[in-house]
Amino acid sequence: MQTTEIQLRDPFILRVDDEQLYYLYGTTDANPWTGKGQGFQTYRSHDLNEWEGPFTVFTPPLGFWADQQFWAPEVHPYQGAYYMLASFKADNRSRGVHILRAETPLGPFIPISEEPITPLEWDCLDGTLYIDEDQIPWFVFSHEWTQISDGAMCCMPLTMDLREATAPPQIMFYASQSGWSVPNTGDVVIQSGENYVTDGPWLHRTQNGTLVMLWSSYSTTGYTIGLARSESGTIQGPWLHDPQPLFAQDGGHGMLFYTWQNELMLTIHQPNTTMYERPCFFLIEDLGDTLVLKHRV
Repeated sequence: MQTTEIQLRDPFILRVDDEQLYYLYGTTDANPWTGKGQGFQTYRSHDLNEWEGPFTVFTPPLGFWADQQFWAPEVHPYQGAYYMLASFKADNRSRGVHILRAETPLGPFIPISEEPITPLEWDCLDGTLYIDEDQIPWFVFSHEWTQISDGAMCCMPLTMDLREATAPPQIMFYASQSGWSVPNTGDVVIQSGENYVTDGPWLHRTQNGTLVMLWSSYSTTGYTIGLARSESGTIQGPWLHDPQPLFAQDGGHGMLFYTWQNELMLTIHQPNTTMYERPCFFLIEDLGDTLVLKHRV
């Protein structure tokens, strides 16, 4: 099938070199906001245009703590296996990010712990994995506006097996500090007041060694991707925000990957409207201290 035929939010690309395949993961339930969560599926392609699938890679096992709002899976190769980080929810439980493991990109992905990796009393989502220059695994995630109004991006170091945090979460920044994020939560209304969204963190080291983060929120033109950079060059920041977003055309939750032609590519979903969202790909130019969006491919 063609990319335009795939309904999917929060796209994530895993490039598997020995198979010469790209795997596309994302939020694949037709209506991810309500009803029982079904699981996650993946598609695979040689060229990012024609896709095989879908292939089911995760179905909640008996006794799994969550049963709804299965969102935003990322899949990272790590220590000879594949690790999925995804967001889940249940009645009377805070939303949390759980880490799962599989031997192949096609799964099946199995939880590596009984509980999510995020603090149990926090509403959290959109976890990503970052390995620092000392090979320490860091977990980066959003502490949701649903609980704190001004959504925060947070990080914490993990044990080498990714099963536990080795320190409490640190706040990297709040959405309102960006200069472009506005108090808007789309169609979701949970509490009154000024609520700022933080979604979809993605870490990238540029050609000159600058550590940057892509993340999503709302601007005056809709769902938007901003760019922040670490002043220290480490995940602990401080983080400074580009005044102009990277992408501000009602699309977001982006991540970066390199093609086999060594092109840096951004994938997002657009538009940000359920039933109509599709994965999209854009060529990115790395200027060393920042990134520039070139054109859609």
